[in-house]
Amino acid sequence: MIAYLKGKLVYKEPTHVIIEVNGIGYQVGISLNTFSEIKDREDIKLATYLHVREDAQILYGFATEAEKQMFQMLISVNGVGPSTALVVLSYMPPDELKSAIVHENSAALQAVKGIGGKTAQRLILELKDKLKKETLEEGVGISGISRNTMRNEALTALVTLGISKAQAERSIDALLKKTGGAISLEELVKQALKTA
Repeated sequence: MIAYLKGKLVYKEPTHVIIEVNGIGYQVGISLNTFSEIKDREDIKLATYLHVREDAQILYGFATEAEKQMFQMLISVNGVGPSTALVVLSYMPPDELKSAIVHENSAALQAVKGIGGKTAQRLILELKDKLKKETLEEGVGISGISRNTMRNEALTALVTLGISKAQAERSIDALLKKTGGAISLEELVKQALKTA
């Protein structure tokens, strides 16, 4: 998997860019949202997703990690492919899309070309709970690390140290709730080790 590309922007269109990395030109499909974010920068870094089909391997690029995550959520929905997901992200930035799904705004989703009533309902049905959970876990701690990222890193550390995943999750969640996320990653791991 190619996680990101960092290199020289040699060609740009609203639908794709070509990034030169160490003498190799990668063609990367992008949304209009990413197109407007990269403007006229010469050196860029895009988070990427490699979509493998029987007849092709297509690279998609995103200006932000949030847009990449939203793209991956969209393509996880039955009937929504990468092309449709890019169209959706071209119409709506990730935060606006998240809000439309969480608040069950079917009309906003149907305003996107290619999204009908059934697809809009499927997006809401399959992604609403995931996005609500993600929103609840978000919140930022003192160190500036999002709670979700901090939780995942602490969980990995505790499991590596031999604590069972279920026990580690209980300890971390209890500490995050108790402190309201105002705790450093190091302190979270130390405290969780004591209670696990």
